[in-house]
Formats: sequence, structure tokens, C-alpha cells
Amino acid sequence: MTKDLVINTTSHETRVALLENGHIAELYIERSRERGIVGNIYKGKVIRVLPGMQAAFVDIGLEKAAFLYVADVLDEMEAVEQFVDGAHHDAGAGEPPEEAPPLPPIEDLLQEGQELLVQVAKEPIGTKGARITSHISLPGRHLVYMPTVDHIGISRRIENEDEKARLRALVEEIRIPGTGFIVRTAAEGKSAEDLKADMDFLVGLWQEIVRRKETSGAPTLIHSDLDVTSKVLRDILSEEVDRIVVDSREEHDKIVRFIGTFMPKLRYNIELYTDEEPIFDAFGLEVEISRALGRKVWLKSGGYIIIEQTEALIAVDVNTGRFVGKHNLEDTILKTNLEAVREIAYQLRLRNLGGLIILDFIDMEKEIHREKVYSALEEALKKDKSKTNILKISELGLVEMTRKRVRESIGRTLCESCPYCEGKGYVKSRTTMAYELFRELRRELRNLPGYRITLQVHPEVAAILSDEERHGIEELERRFEKQITITPRPGYHVEQFDILLG
Repeated sequence: MTKDLVINTTSHETRVALLENGHIAELYIERSRERGIVGNIYKGKVIRVLPGMQAAFVDIGLEKAAFLYVADVLDEMEAVEQFVDGAHHDAGAGEPPEEAPPLPPIEDLLQEGQELLVQVAKEPIGTKGARITSHISLPGRHLVYMPTVDHIGISRRIENEDEKARLRALVEEIRIPGTGFIVRTAAEGKSAEDLKADMDFLVGLWQEIVRRKETSGAPTLIHSDLDVTSKVLRDILSEEVDRIVVDSREEHDKIVRFIGTFMPKLRYNIELYTDEEPIFDAFGLEVEISRALGRKVWLKSGGYIIIEQTEALIAVDVNTGRFVGKHNLEDTILKTNLEAVREIAYQLRLRNLGGLIILDFIDMEKEIHREKVYSALEEALKKDKSKTNILKISELGLVEMTRKRVRESIGRTLCESCPYCEGKGYVKSRTTMAYELFRELRRELRNLPGYRITLQVHPEVAAILSDEERHGIEELERRFEKQITITPRPGYHVEQFDILLG
């Protein structure tokens, strides 16, 4: 599989696309006016403690107060430290996680007006403020530094047990006692020198953060995470990436410096794109992005999936569409579901959909077919870096799953609710509006003085009132002895109308 990073940079926006075999697998977008805040560290002030929710609202200087759960509060207390150690326990190390002790009440840990250092774990999404934690973590190329936790964890993606043991021993030997580190996947096969360089950089960064905390008031930004390009390079760049193509000389030079500083031993093919045609057009990416905003995604066989994003969950519906199969119904259904599995896994990554996800596969009568589809789904999701959890297919063909959500989906990033339908996805029909108008006229006409009445409505509603529903207007004119004139108003919403005298 060939992998490329294609980077489009302008003064107002940066887009980074990870391509797998020429198609977008992941898309990262950062706008200068809406730069993401995940990973940023703030000195915040508690503005409200909610014992009933075991949480608190913290002012970190943003428009909306941030949300802090009790499990994310760290106040150098033994019970909380034990909880953190259990929560970060590395299941891949072969040791069963210890049961976490009960946490103390939130009101025993925080009081209104208290100042504390917090880090953003989730972007503000929809109507919700940012999710924050006081378990500070500083990611590097090979390690993640946790200065307040005494723990060593190893990435679950490193499967070789001998390599896990080697890396654990190296970190144990060179770390500062009492501090914590998680060894990232990129550290596999790296030397003690590589890990030590990463560790020294992160420790120095933490010391600077502590210094700024002591000299700053609250609320204030203490440390800003990397921009989107540097973050992608740090987190996903590996030997599997064949080349990096970027259309900005400034961004190209920055990437060269970044790789030279943080990944000096790795060699990448970094190309500066200079053609007149926009880079995303040249790679055919604009079309793929447009497809990623649609509800319906066609499968090669002729089937399709429908993706609906709601406030509570993501619903994905699988349909056979134009696919009629070659042998029998069960085989047709199985083939459609298996093809849908691959497309669903791809779309979840591409659209960055997260939270609770319900997959509605076409009903399968045979248990062996349900197992086959479930296994295919598990396999397809292995490529996804975001944590997923899936339950077995029910007899109704439903799969419940979760996918970790840290930032907004592409749809929510690039789109906004339709001002016409206010996000409902539908408006009242012309006939419904005509009948609503008849009811409103019956209520109002008996109290309106004068003989002439003007009804201002959307042109399409005016057309139906003047044609197929004209008899309703004539009935009202006879009943109330008034003349009703219908005036089309092109600028009106289809559900908007005015009843005027004269």
C-alpha cells in the first residue's frame, strides 16, 4: 500500500490529506481563525462545582466554560493517583489492570475560585464546551510525557513482547523517578539515544510550562500545541509514508526543519508542488471531499449506505440498491454487507465520525454470515488509529459501536445548519402551508377592518393558492365578504407569510 501526505496551505487554511493508494484515508483541516485547541494547556479558574454530576465548570478563557469530570481531577492525592495509574494501565503488557478505588466527591477536590492547570482533551463540539483534564500529557515523537503520574505504558500497537520489555527497561532506566511515560508506536526499534533525546525535550518543555504557570494569572493559555501540519508529522509520519507533497515554499521549509529536528535519522521524499493547477485538484481530492459531505455513498456492486449524523449518535443504513446478485438472496445480502463493511470503516476515518454509532446491516438469516460480517468489520477497523469498540451483530442486523471522538467531524467543520430548514433537513410542503394559511385567515379575517386583504407568501405557495387551492381562497372571500389578493415574495421562506390590509 502506498501512502502519501498531501498538504495544501494558504493564509487562511491548512489542509493535510493522508492518501492510501491514491485515495483520502484521513483529512485534517485547520483554519487560522478556528485553530483547534486539543492539547493546549491553560491555567483555569473553577467557576462552578456540580456535586450531582461529579464535575465542575472551569473558565479557561474561551467563549464557553470547559467541563472537568472528577476522574480528570488530579490534586496530588493518593487515591486519584491510583485511579490514573489504573486508567492508563497498559493492557498489552500482559498484566491485569487493578480495580480503581472509588474517587472522592468532586466538592472535596475543587472549590469555586480555585486555580488549576488543565489540558484540553476534546474540542468544543456542538453546544458542548471543551472537555478538559488535569492529567497533563506532552506528546513527543517517540514518547508521551506524564509529569504528574508515576507510570510506564507501552503502545498496544507494538505487538512483540520482547520489544515491549526492551522499551520498558530503557524508559525505566533513563526517566526521572516519579514521572510517567507512554512509549508510542513510533519508538519500536529505536535506541536509548533516540528515547533520551525525546525525553530531554519533553522534560524541558514541562519545566517551561511550570515556570509560566507560576507567573501567570487565570484564565490564560500556558502552552499551545503544534499546528496541524507539525501535529500530523509528529503523530502519523512513519516509514510507511512514501512522500510528502506540499504547495507552499514556507511550509516546505518548515517541514524540512521539523523533520531534521525531531526525526533526524529518517529520510523522506519531500516535494514542493509548483504547478498552476491547485494541488488538491491535481490529486483528485476535492471530489472525494465533496463526496464525504453527502448522505448517500454508492458501493461498487450497486448497493449503497446512508450516513446520518445526529446530536446523539451516528446512524449508518446499508441497502442493496441496484444490486440484484447472481445466485440467491442470502448471497446477495452477504456480499452487500461485506462491501459495506469496508466502505463504512473508510468513511468513519475520512469523515472523522465518533461517539455512538449504529450500523444497520441488511438482515442475515444465517449465523455464519453474521459472524463473517462481524469479523470483516473488526479487521477493517484495525487501520483506524482512533479507539473503537464494537458489539456483536444482533438478530435484527444491528451493530452498536463507539469510536473515540476528539474533534469535530468533517461535516461539522465544513458545513453549518441550513438557515432555511434550521437543520431539520426538511420544510413544510406547499400544500401544508396553504392549509395553514386557510386556518390563520379564518382566525384573523373576522377581526380585520376593511374590504381588501393582501396575502404575501413564497412564490411556490402563491402558485398553489392561485391554482389548485384557489377554491379555498374563494370560499374565504364569500364567507367573510372580503377580497384577498395573493402577492408572491421571492425573498420569503416557504413557511413565511404576512397578512396585510389593503
